[in-house]
Amino acid sequence: MLTDWSAAPLLIAALALGYLLGSIPFGLLLTRIAGEGDIRTIGSGNIGATNVLRTGRKGLAAATLLLDALKGTAAVLIAPLLAGGTPAAADLGLVAGLGAFLGHLYPVWLRFRGGKGVATFVGVLIAVSPLVALGFAVVWLAAAFGTRYSSVGGLAASAATPLLLWIAGPPKAALLFALLAAITWVKHLPNLKRLAAGTESKIGARGSKAPSADEPA
Repeated sequence: MLTDWSAAPLLIAALALGYLLGSIPFGLLLTRIAGEGDIRTIGSGNIGATNVLRTGRKGLAAATLLLDALKGTAAVLIAPLLAGGTPAAADLGLVAGLGAFLGHLYPVWLRFRGGKGVATFVGVLIAVSPLVALGFAVVWLAAAFGTRYSSVGGLAASAATPLLLWIAGPPKAALLFALLAAITWVKHLPNLKRLAAGTESKIGARGSKAPSADEPA
């Protein structure tokens, strides 16, 4: 990352820009607009696409997935403009990507209780390395549909991403995604517990009308 302290204002601005984009709760907004009420009262209580799917509205779930990813992509692509084409631009994109990921997980508008971050993770990855993003998709599809657990797909793909980036480059991106993967695993600890207990919801299962005590409501 940048080591010149004169670049600190740019780094802060990039982080803030990413956070604001990432904190837009598309799952909550779309389900309310569609008349499905507050998504936080359904299934796991999560605002992400997997829980939106539990409403039975596949179109809403797909839109949520796309928009949650695109806010990460947008953050990485927009932030370098703050540097005006200087060598700092690439670093600002990575910092903004971190901000977008944290914004999705901890949105100030929802008392810092957001989603699990997998869609935004891959959205940032698309902007950083489309080729590795394709690798993420392959791993996710194989793991998720092989087990029918969305959480398994996300965890397996997030763990593979830093390794793929280390091979494909750049190294700074690999370090960033190692951090994002670690945070993703921490956020999925309740899922890991349910997987061990055999109570994790499978892909396509409709949720109950009360949020699980193990996930953010």
